[in-house]
Amino acid sequence: MESMAKKKPRPRRSFTSEFKAEIVELCRRGDRSLGQVAKDFDLTETAVRLWVAQAETDAGERDGLTSGERAELAALRRENRRLREDVEILKRATAFFATETR
Repeated sequence: MESMAKKKPRPRRSFTSEFKAEIVELCRRGDRSLGQVAKDFDLTETAVRLWVAQAETDAGERDGLTSGERAELAALRRENRRLREDVEILKRATAFFATETR
């Protein structure tokens, strides 16, 4: 029995905010469907759909976190993680020095 050839996963790509804005504008114009725009620019429909939804959220047309709020949330989560690590280190140091002084 032949084994099915596995497709190589597509490498993760990043796009500038200007490029995303242009793609969103093409979708909003209505000249082409979202799927056609994605196909023409070798993008996944899911990515284009997410970009359009995020643009609608940023414009206040849809509920959800704006891009600025998402960036702030990510920064706060990073800071929270770092502070928790700092507290854990201080707890260990306190326990270490408490046993040393006895």
